[in-house]
Amino acid sequence: MCGISGLFDTRGLGAFDQRLAEHINNIQAHRGPDEAGLHLEPGLALGHHRLSIIDLSTGQQPLFNEDGSVCVVFNGEIYNFQELVPELQQLGHHFKTRSDTEVIVHAWEAWGEACVQRFRGMFAFALWDRNQGTLFLARDRLGVKPLHYALLPDGTFVFGSELKVITACPGFDRQIDPLAVEAYFSLGYVPDPRCIYQNAHKLPSAHTLTIRRGMTALPETKAYWDVRFSNDNPITQPDAEAELRQRVSDSVRLRMIADVPLGAFLSGGVDSSAVVASMAGQTSTPVRTCAIGFDNPDFNESAFAQQVAQRYGTDHRLEVVQSDDFDLIDTLAWLYDEPFADSSALPTYRVCQMARKHVTVALSGDGGDESLGGYRRYRMHLGEEQVRGRLPLGLRQPVFGALGSVYPKADWAPRMFRAKTTFQAMSMDTVQAYHHSMSHLRADQREQLFSPEFLRSLGGYNAVEVFREHAEQAQTDDPLALIQYLDYKTWLVGDINTKVDRASMAHSLEVREPLMDHELVEWLATLPSDFKIRGGEGKYIFKKAFEPLLPHEVLYRPKMGFSVPLAAWLRGPLAQRMRESVLSERMLASGFFRQASLQRLVDQHLAGSFDHATALWMLIMFDAFLRLGERAPA
Repeated sequence: MCGISGLFDTRGLGAFDQRLAEHINNIQAHRGPDEAGLHLEPGLALGHHRLSIIDLSTGQQPLFNEDGSVCVVFNGEIYNFQELVPELQQLGHHFKTRSDTEVIVHAWEAWGEACVQRFRGMFAFALWDRNQGTLFLARDRLGVKPLHYALLPDGTFVFGSELKVITACPGFDRQIDPLAVEAYFSLGYVPDPRCIYQNAHKLPSAHTLTIRRGMTALPETKAYWDVRFSNDNPITQPDAEAELRQRVSDSVRLRMIADVPLGAFLSGGVDSSAVVASMAGQTSTPVRTCAIGFDNPDFNESAFAQQVAQRYGTDHRLEVVQSDDFDLIDTLAWLYDEPFADSSALPTYRVCQMARKHVTVALSGDGGDESLGGYRRYRMHLGEEQVRGRLPLGLRQPVFGALGSVYPKADWAPRMFRAKTTFQAMSMDTVQAYHHSMSHLRADQREQLFSPEFLRSLGGYNAVEVFREHAEQAQTDDPLALIQYLDYKTWLVGDINTKVDRASMAHSLEVREPLMDHELVEWLATLPSDFKIRGGEGKYIFKKAFEPLLPHEVLYRPKMGFSVPLAAWLRGPLAQRMRESVLSERMLASGFFRQASLQRLVDQHLAGSFDHATALWMLIMFDAFLRLGERAPA
């Protein structure tokens, strides 16, 4: 795992200052502390920080082809590189390393832009072809590895693994994008391809970007892959269970290739437990497993992780996080570069910190919920869809809309009585309803929070448009498949993968996700939806497949999640920090918020009359982002 960066002169062959190239490369040295490499030529600078995983003695980057005309900087892993090497050798290419990186340059020579279709892995890379005068950027299919870019006013194209590479460049305009702010306060992150800044972009997952000299504007990105839900596989359930186990095993096997210590996260949930069981079946030595426990029993899954560790005789490490472990706010703001409100970033940071003491590579169970229907919200959405399918929108809008407007917000009540959000969702179409369920702050709450001036700057834009744009590409009428597709494009990339990438790279730890293998994802998309959710049970086929390998109480217990006691923190030890952040001069001067709304959120939460923990945490993290901007060099 690594950090990549680069500068490209779109207007000519100007020489870049080596000190600037070194600075933007070194600003993300935490991603790869083992080695640093830099290549400069007229009009180009490529930088790389390496975390050595495969071929420790060679494989340094930037890496070139035989005659030096093609050069690449690469972050990630090409898991099938050993299969591609002999094929490329037969085409006349010569390899001087044992690294997966070298496969990229020769694959480019052999197949051009189509090379990405041959790679099975997680990757973000930039490749320079001097003979063609082409800079080619690519990102993996599920968006595991990040890639940011911008075109500066002087014609310099800059890219980097993290947004801080872009903001470190003189001349970059840190103008905040109002549409990104609206999206953040809806989803808790800024979804691709937007960044918090108007002039910066994220390369979307499964996309490429080709840059050439003489361009005056950024070209369109190109998609090279998409998941298609056919849901028409005629396979029987017993055969599906056996094939699923085998496919997971194959995906795990590919991700166990490493020349450094390797282990796994073991949360005690279904997905990480299945990954560990698959690992244990493919090695004669104990699997190294790492888990985080919480001193608050309502948030502690460590006993379930211990069951799996004992069953497979793993070398298990557990660390307990105190319930007041919230001193990472400013650290997270720096790591994520833009507002990011998933509070599970705190324990994710800690488990990566702990794992790095014992391993350099860790396998995770991320991606299983999205592919296999594991989230409770999926089951709730399907229930709502049954009602929406029976009543026309013209009837639902006035009836349920009125109920949603008058029903009180009852965070304190048992879940079955919290009907306000459900009534509101029932008055909406399918895509709007799912966006509504995924929103941290609903549209009416955002309207109350934002100042009239800021609302005018949005020009009527609503973050639901992010979901609508993706829904148009989904090519499925299956209710579950549609929201799975939306999660692949938004939640999985923008939240889960972003969270894990920054938290792991902060500690120079490589995390690999077997359940995000694109061939596994493609196969799961062929299975009927009732293989995924049946009788109210999520991940139905997955749990059945792993019944022979995992304890029943691990497979069928209620999903807990990787959460923290936010509401209690914000009424207790974080109360002062909350006041200072949410009501700071920075927040008021930003022009985004109504002062009265900020004060109301603080007062009502501290009084215990409402639970505004989600909104307040979003505001705290937004203030931390603004504070970071104040300290940035002009």
